Amino acid sequence: MTRRIPRNRAQRDLDRPDRERFATRTLTADCAGGSCRGRLYLPSSDASAPAEDPPVVVMGPEIGAEATFGLPAVAERFAAAGYAAFRFDYPGFGDSDGDDQRIDPAGHRRAYAAAVDRVQEVPDLGSSVVAYGAGFAAAHALWVAEERRAVDAVMAITPILDGGAYLRRRGLGPFARAVGAGIRGRIGEALPGGVAGGRVVPIAGDPEDRAVVAAPGAKRAYLDLVDRDSDWRNETPAGSLLSIARADVTDRLADVRVPALMLAGADDVLAPVDAVERAADRLPRGTYVRLPADHWSVYSTDFEPAIGHQLSFLTDVFAD
Repeated sequence: MTRRIPRNRAQRDLDRPDRERFATRTLTADCAGGSCRGRLYLPSSDASAPAEDPPVVVMGPEIGAEATFGLPAVAERFAAAGYAAFRFDYPGFGDSDGDDQRIDPAGHRRAYAAAVDRVQEVPDLGSSVVAYGAGFAAAHALWVAEERRAVDAVMAITPILDGGAYLRRRGLGPFARAVGAGIRGRIGEALPGGVAGGRVVPIAGDPEDRAVVAAPGAKRAYLDLVDRDSDWRNETPAGSLLSIARADVTDRLADVRVPALMLAGADDVLAPVDAVERAADRLPRGTYVRLPADHWSVYSTDFEPAIGHQLSFLTDVFAD
């Protein structure tokens, strides 16, 4: 029997759709000379919406994560409602080529675009595409929605859109230390032998750590989403911090002309609700939703209200 994903602490109590309501298969996209692999979810004929030529939701993982961290439960619900979903790994993560776990926002955006292009080649799918991202991945989803005319809608869940602002929220001292670690990492990578001394930083850490995700409770919440059979490591090249600091898609929001859901958590310290609301105001066709949730609870204890808003948004977008 196929192993049922997710197998993690955060989502073990979620209600799961019957396995007969969807099928899955591996799908591969060409990502800048390598392969990005993921899992395509297809609704069965008895799903709650017609399964013929379904719209497809393209889903990239949270920052530093694999596609098995939280996304399978979301993809299952989309498929049970009659939508296809493709969750994929970025280069260097999970099932995709490479294993350096480098966080490269520009490369991840290119991977999103490649995934959008790939699903349009699948005969079982319709022509409608939705870009989906949570956290930092929401920035990639909004970017590809503006970049690719094939994208018909976008969902940004607890979105982090400006990497520099994200790091500066830790305070001037932690911000300077994070950027300094990124610069030293880049220098080390340029020296003979590659990443000098294995210079890496944690992906998920405590507030005092020079980690990609560092906030009270964030390390435990992040690690609770890790699939227990994954080979993922809690580390990324230190230069990833510099790439994050330079990433910002807020100046592109006014050019995202498709319907866009911006879902904020009132208790989210990583993506503050006021920042999400300001970003939503810049979207010509934005829908702003505020939930009594934090950044991670939308995958677990607040999963049902979060997925309910997402499904309602899809219903509105694709209403006859």
